[in-house]
Parts: sequence; C-alpha cells; structure tokens
Amino acid sequence: MIKEISSFSVVPVGGEAFVVYDANVAWIAEQIISRGAVGAVAVEATEENKTMETVLLICRSMMEAGVTRGGEVICVGGGITSDLGGFAASIYKRGIPYVNVPTTLLAQVDAGIGGKTGVNLDGYKNMLGVIVEPRVTYICADALRTLPRRELLCGVAELVKTFLIADRASYEEFCRCTSPTSAVKMVLKAAAIKQGIVAEDLYERAPLSSRPSEARGEISRAVLNFGHTFAHGIEHVALERGDDVAHGEAVAMGMILAAKLGDRLRGTALAPRLKADFERIGLPVKCPYTPEELVPAIARDKKAAGEKVRFVLLEDIGKPIFEMLAPAEAVDILSR
Repeated sequence: MIKEISSFSVVPVGGEAFVVYDANVAWIAEQIISRGAVGAVAVEATEENKTMETVLLICRSMMEAGVTRGGEVICVGGGITSDLGGFAASIYKRGIPYVNVPTTLLAQVDAGIGGKTGVNLDGYKNMLGVIVEPRVTYICADALRTLPRRELLCGVAELVKTFLIADRASYEEFCRCTSPTSAVKMVLKAAAIKQGIVAEDLYERAPLSSRPSEARGEISRAVLNFGHTFAHGIEHVALERGDDVAHGEAVAMGMILAAKLGDRLRGTALAPRLKADFERIGLPVKCPYTPEELVPAIARDKKAAGEKVRFVLLEDIGKPIFEMLAPAEAVDILSR
C-alpha cells in the first residue's frame, strides 16, 4: 500500500517500532524515533556496505533493543536502506513486518515499492534477498525539496523507466517538464504504476511471453528490469575500478543500451529518440565502459537461465518485450 503523507512527523510508530535509517537523513529519522521507537540504528547507505554484515548488525541491534515478534522495522532512507532494513526484518525471528519511508525520488518511485529486499555478494548486485512487501510505503514530498540535483536525477531515471514500459502518455508528458523538480507531481503516478505491476506478479512468475502485456492479460514484473541488466554490469565494473557511478545513472545508460539492442533486433529506431530525450532531461547516456567489459557481470545476472540472460527491450514506448540472449551474443549485436 502507498500512502501520501504531509510530513514525516505523522508516520505511525507502534509499541515496538525499530528504525533503520540512512545516516545522511538523521534529521528525518529523529522525527520518527522521538515518537516512541524502542531503538534505532544508522547505516552508511553505500553499495560497499550493502552486505550481509550490515544486515547482521541491524539484527543484533534489534535483539539488544528487545524487539520481539510483535515488533516492526521502519526503514528511513533510499533504496539501499529499504533493501537492508526490509531484508533484516524478513529474517529476524523468522520475519516481522516493515514499512518504508523513502527519502529519495528513486526510492519513492521504485526501490521502496514492490518488496524486493537484499544485499550484494562479492560485488554482484542483489544476489541474496527475499521478496516481502512492506506493510505500507509512506511518500512525503518534503524529502525531495532538499535533494541534490544528482540524486534527484537518479530517481528521474527510474521514473522514466516506469513510464517507458507502461505509459506512453505519461512519458511524453514528463519529457515536456522543464526541470526535474517540476515533475515531482508525477511521482505518485509512477509509484502507482509500479504497484499495479507488482500486484499482478509479486514473485515474478507470470508467463514470459515475448510480448508480456499480451500474455493472458498478465504482465510479468520482469518488465521493471528494463535497462537494469546492463545497469548492473555497469555498476559492477564501476565498483571494481572505484569509479563513481550511481544506480540511477547506470540505469539511464542501461536503458540506452537496451534500446539500441532492441533497435538492432527489431529494426526500430527508439534509441536516438530516447538519447535526445534523456540528454534534454539531464540524464547520462554514454556508458563509460565498452559492452565487452560488461559481459562477465551480465553473465552472473539474477535473470540468467543457463548461458542466456533475459533482456527487457522495447518494441515501442509502453510495449516491453523479452529476448533471451547470451551476453556475448548481445554484445555482438550491439557492435554491428
């Protein structure tokens, strides 16, 4: 469930609420903690710290605070925080509820919705985790007013992705916005679209028709991975080399690569349009690594089945398609 709130001070705090928060938004977390939480722990929300060690730290902190099976975790922060806190909640004493209070645009339109939690393993994205939906995700516009432009644009990438796979009219409306901040009004629309897709296929088990929206009226939540197969490869290489590439930036670059791959396979011409739209919005479009450099990480993608990986491509805006390709085959097609 998604609920819009006017301020963070109105987030309900139960008798055994435990707050997991990004240290960068302590000022927001304090508004919630002061209303009766039994304990709290701050995390450094970085990909390097998105590990089982951090999850165990959270669980130990909950034990020390005396949280029982009647407790609840409140995750305050961006997507990394909800991944960590939600995963900790799902395994603590065999599972207690959690709620999300996303403080970034990216988390409000994507990471804080849908129940995917987890951590990285040996630098590979989200290899360990479970799908457990938050009891509620509270969306507050106040958090977006102080976000640095770079963080705001990272969220814009996920918002754009949602519209590209599901709502052509909203995508075109968004592209007419004059700045990222003028598009904040579309956050709830994007969040509702994702929630609707997740509701149809929580565990990503809907039929993987080549045209998912035509599969017996169902749509696989796998369409939400548009751009992410390439993005996770970009993030892995960046982490290995110590380069500063944020998730939303990798997603933007990954969508352009996916659009190019779709163009090569289907004879379409979407990539040039998306590139022009993204540049106008302020999203990065040029991947700093060659496709060949991404192959090893793509091969370890969670969506791999044998030697092939499920790529989400676009037949048109609002019309996602699936293609099973070996990573090296995809790179070869991109190089033509």
